[in-house]
Parts: sequence; C-alpha cells; structure tokens
Amino acid sequence: MLSTSVHPLPPVADAETWRRELDELRVREKAATRELDAIAAQRRRLPMVELPEYTLVGEDGPVRLAEVFGDRSQLITYSHMWFEGKEWQCSGCTGYTSQFTRLDFLEPYDAKFVIVTQGPIDEALAYKAKVGNQMEWYSTADSPFGADMGAPKGAGFAVNVFLRDGDTVYRTWHTDGRGTEQLSHTFPLIDLLPYGRQEPWQDSPEGWPQHETFDGWLSSHRIAELYGAGSRDA
Repeated sequence: MLSTSVHPLPPVADAETWRRELDELRVREKAATRELDAIAAQRRRLPMVELPEYTLVGEDGPVRLAEVFGDRSQLITYSHMWFEGKEWQCSGCTGYTSQFTRLDFLEPYDAKFVIVTQGPIDEALAYKAKVGNQMEWYSTADSPFGADMGAPKGAGFAVNVFLRDGDTVYRTWHTDGRGTEQLSHTFPLIDLLPYGRQEPWQDSPEGWPQHETFDGWLSSHRIAELYGAGSRDA
C-alpha cells in the first residue's frame, strides 16, 4: 500500500515481531514502575520542616496558611508564575493547572490542592475565571511564602506539599522544573505517541517531525477559549 504520510514511518513488522519487541520494552517499563514505587516509599520517609506562620490572601481576604487546609491535614500547592501587567500569564502554568478540573478524589485521602501566585488577589481571581480553573487560588503578593517555597516574584513555578498538625504546618516535599511533569497527564499521553513531543532535545529516529520546544503547547489565550468563562462549556 502506498503511504500518504509526509513524515517517515516506523518500520512495519509482523505481529510476532511486534509483540516480541513490545515485551522487551515492557521489561524496562515495569522496572521504571518499580523504581517509581521505591521513590514514593523514600518520599514517605522524608523528614519535614516546620514553617513559620504565613498569611496569604484568598477570595474572602487574608488567611493563615494553616487555614488554607480547611478540614484537611495535607495540602498540595502549585505556584503559578505571574508577570505583573501581563494580560496572559505563563502558558505552561496555565496549561498545567487546566488539567486539574476534578480534585474530589483527594478528599478520601485527607488532602487538598490549591494554586498560589504572586499576583494580586483580584487579578489572580479574574485570571482564574478567564482560563477556567476550578481550584482555589491564593495570592502571596504580600508574603514571603512564594519565594520561600521556590517561586519568587517574576519567575519560578513549583509544587510543594505540606502536613498540618493543629495550627502547625510542615513542609514535606518540593519539586520544580520537569519534576512537575510526573504530576500531569499531558506529557505522559503525548510520550505514548509514535512521534512523541516532536521537540529537538528528545532522542527520536532520524527524520522524525520536529518543532521548537513549546510550539506544541496550547497558549493561555487558547486555553481560555476552550475552558474559560466565555467558552461553550463554561
């Protein structure tokens, strides 16, 4: 059959060969799964750091960090990059947070997920509505919390995890950069595709389609069109 693809294609094999090579790959995939289990076990054994009292600002005004937990004892925060005076904030952060539309599954685990950002709360809440975020947002504009947690003003995004014992809050885990990928579903799905992310830094066969890093990411404006207050599904 004549190919109509404009890109090179993977080699075609019989079903037995395909299954054999898939089984070889599965050995590595299973090993990676077991390694991730071991990493999670080590994470559960990390010590924690007691934090001073921070005051953030939420939809209803100032709130202590311990109160952000609500009635939960565990809290995950995503520090959303914020650039003062910009209509559209970081497309990576906007796309990342747009994935988390259903967070009720955390409730049985006594946990909660919220967004913190260095933007003023009124602007932050307006942006939340514009791009269709569902989780709670808090401003750290007047608090050292953002910088202390690895996301200073004008730069930086991060995930942090906290444990509350009464009114005392402890920091238990942190990651940033590509460490946040493990917590999303976008790249894991894209990495399953034959052509992958199509970004030049990745190891791909010769001739595989490529574009500049970030070119395949949805823009903040496009996310707002799809999920924001003015979208069809809003």
